[in-house]
Amino acid sequence: MLDIQRSDLVAGVAGSGTMGRGIAQVLAQCGVRTLVFDSKPGAAHAARDAIGKSLAGLVQKARVSQTEADQTQARIDIVDSLAAFKPCHLVIEAIVEQLAPKQELFKALEALVADTCILASNTSSLSVTAMAAACAKPERVAGYHFFNPVPVMKIVEVVEGELTEPWVGDALMALARRYGHKPVRCKDTPGFIVNHAGRGYVPESLRVLQEGVADFAAIDRILVDAAGFRLGPFGLLDLVGLDVAHGVMKSMHAQYYGESKYQPSFLCDPRVAAGLLGRKTGRGWYKYGKDGVADKIPEAAVPTAKPSSVWCVPELREFLSKFTKIESKPAADSVCFVAPLGHDATTTAIQLNLEAKNTVAIDPLFGFAKRRTLMTTPVTRPEVRDAAHALLASDGVPVSVIRDSAGFVAQRVVAHIVNVGCNIVQQRIASPEDLDSAVMLGLGYPKGPLGTGDAIGAAKILAILEAMFAIYQEPRYCPSPWLKRRAKLGVSLVTPE
Repeated sequence: MLDIQRSDLVAGVAGSGTMGRGIAQVLAQCGVRTLVFDSKPGAAHAARDAIGKSLAGLVQKARVSQTEADQTQARIDIVDSLAAFKPCHLVIEAIVEQLAPKQELFKALEALVADTCILASNTSSLSVTAMAAACAKPERVAGYHFFNPVPVMKIVEVVEGELTEPWVGDALMALARRYGHKPVRCKDTPGFIVNHAGRGYVPESLRVLQEGVADFAAIDRILVDAAGFRLGPFGLLDLVGLDVAHGVMKSMHAQYYGESKYQPSFLCDPRVAAGLLGRKTGRGWYKYGKDGVADKIPEAAVPTAKPSSVWCVPELREFLSKFTKIESKPAADSVCFVAPLGHDATTTAIQLNLEAKNTVAIDPLFGFAKRRTLMTTPVTRPEVRDAAHALLASDGVPVSVIRDSAGFVAQRVVAHIVNVGCNIVQQRIASPEDLDSAVMLGLGYPKGPLGTGDAIGAAKILAILEAMFAIYQEPRYCPSPWLKRRAKLGVSLVTPE
């Protein structure tokens, strides 16, 4: 096994683009002599200069001393050929994201480096096993997927191919800890951990939009204000670029042979064709000014007329009694409030024998402090909808009004995230702990998929999915066995087997 803590450790970085220079910086900062090669003339020297500017910024912010910055720069050597990598204990490639060039690079390196040298790829989407298949010693090849910007995103995925020896993964995990990143270990599967787990948030939000449940801005508001995400799914698509994000969605769906949970939306292709890619084109789902800030989309005005009579299900009585008197039985003119989990307002009204035209639903899953979601049936009278809206907004908390949907917006998106995460650990792609750590650090979610499920309650997530599956009859909403068993046993979703 490679002693990753040795003081004379030498690492090579092949490729000096954005990712390569970030990898070189974190390696040099933790005391590793780092050799950088790029086939493009002048690119490696430009990368070293960029690293110098990055370090100068850290000095200005007092995050490192000038001495530390100088020592880091001194550890970075620009080399003019792959042959200079001969003394390396580890080589990380960060070249073009295509399989054939990566295979050719590793084949060339094998003729130069020692048999114990680890060959690692920063690929985000290619098969590590396929890459290693071109090598005489595939057992020393692994994936080492960093996130951009590397010095800031403190997460790295250690990806083990079918033939990768355990000691290789162990060494890469230890090296990540040495430069202060959180390493997570996973199997060589499409999307690894982070890109795989990310198939819950955006695709289901697109599905909500596709069904006409709410407009994109309302979906963003609900998921940010009520569910606690830092950025709404459509703001995220604009940040990443719709062409890139949609390409990833299509690739993941294809690589999992049409798995319905990862199905892309037909809404994206025409928008890509129209150049509505997001911030980089000045217009995506939102419009962006010269300062890069999105134009605000105003919410509809709050109606003024409140209901004269209100009835609600027991779980809403305490909340709604703050605003009005609650009837013991629904009268002919009562606005009837229900709070379904997973079911739509129509199904709930029928189950409770309520007049659908007088019924509205409130999403209770994330409480009512920052935003309330009000859902109508297809026949809810406009005056009932408006009266319910006026009542719910009377204390100043914003209200989003949506059309009938199994699972509202937040319920269905969050349940989808949890379900995808449960499938990842069920398939032993990653451990429960590594899954949640990777998602929080790599995607910025408030909690990991399993932690989210535990905070809400596995039984509630299961109930939401089962109700949605009953309505849609699609495998997309079929609950994971991992979720089912732990919900029925009443144990945490992070409980390993």
